Amino acid sequence: MSGGEQKPERYYVGVDVGTGSVRAALVDQSGVLLAFADQPIKKWEPQFNHHEQSSEDIWAACCVVTKKVVQGIDLNQIRGLGFDATCSLVVLDKQFRPLPVNHEGNQVLPPGASLGNGLTPEAARDLGLLPGIAVAASLIDAHAGGLGVIGADVKGHGLVCEGQPVTSRLAVICGTSSCHMGISKDPIFVPGVWGPYFSAMVPGFWLNEGGQSVTGKLIDHMVEGHAAFPELQVKARARCQSVYAYLNSHLDLIKKAQPVGFLTVDLHVWPDFHGNRSPLADLTLKGMVTGLKLSQDLDDLAILYLATVQAIALGTRFIIEAMEAAGHSISTLFLCGGLSKNPLFVQMHADVTGMPVVLSQEVESVLVGAAILGACASGDFASVQEAMAKMSKVGKVVFPRLQDKKYYDKKYQVFLKLVEHQKEYLAIMNDN
Repeated sequence: MSGGEQKPERYYVGVDVGTGSVRAALVDQSGVLLAFADQPIKKWEPQFNHHEQSSEDIWAACCVVTKKVVQGIDLNQIRGLGFDATCSLVVLDKQFRPLPVNHEGNQVLPPGASLGNGLTPEAARDLGLLPGIAVAASLIDAHAGGLGVIGADVKGHGLVCEGQPVTSRLAVICGTSSCHMGISKDPIFVPGVWGPYFSAMVPGFWLNEGGQSVTGKLIDHMVEGHAAFPELQVKARARCQSVYAYLNSHLDLIKKAQPVGFLTVDLHVWPDFHGNRSPLADLTLKGMVTGLKLSQDLDDLAILYLATVQAIALGTRFIIEAMEAAGHSISTLFLCGGLSKNPLFVQMHADVTGMPVVLSQEVESVLVGAAILGACASGDFASVQEAMAKMSKVGKVVFPRLQDKKYYDKKYQVFLKLVEHQKEYLAIMNDN
């Protein structure tokens, strides 16, 4: 190769298998998402509360989206393929028919390890790729999201974590529910928080995984169940906005001179409407709202929405404090997922925790994480950590408004009182 000749660009395909759809992205060596596609997958409900899906239908959707994202690309430039999926498993026999899980198989590979001899001819034909392309050991979807954000190079952004190990970072993958991913060099046992799991997300590190059972789903529940929701829909539609963009602007309108968060001084929410996953690990807990009035206008809806968002952020603070009490040291949050696109949600997490929040340059962090796996399997990076640093990019940093710290400390005191009181009420009612 002559001195003026450039190396051809190298690409990686990341595939994310969700509950309702399969998504894929074509990603370059710098972590830039070049193409995106999604395809719905079918769900069957043969009887009430019984749901089924077809592994054949899911594979067909994987093939559709992969073919779409590589359209027009020289297939020789595609170096690796990485998958992530919801936390479920389908095992197939030699005829590719579903099998029950049994004890066979004892080789455990870390995320990003290259599997076998790469893509088989049959799979390559189905996916529209070349045989032999590196295929990576895969991850759960939330873990792929953590991988896609937690290792970003933060130089020049004024973040304290720049001079700290990656273990000072907490990845929060926030959508319908939320997962809180913290890693450590040594195993840390946190009551009420899953793990520690070795090499479950980042090879060589132990993973602790906290979570909230409902977050985006809770916000939808509170907003859509309010009497003023039809009015909100009409007004948001008239402005060509989402209902949440409209609520955010409405909060700015009614806050007057005070910080927007102070609108909930007498309205408090405990967010465990579907039980508590972390750090209490108590599925019997219920949601609570205190401070309701008779009025049900748009102002009330906006303030209830704000209080719900704050409650979710307070829940994150609760998880962080449990992790730190057990031995973690966390200084910076890295948010991804659908709720990270909501500026109010992001700012409340910064204000309530007192920590800066880092948002990725690419909003599809889960797909970037899957592509990082493929990049590692290809051998183009020496380690997953190197790939994370080069393919994860900081898009925006949101800093906490420290002048509001005293207010959120008080909100947190009330937050803890709510669950304490709920347990007291239960004890009274169960007393014989």
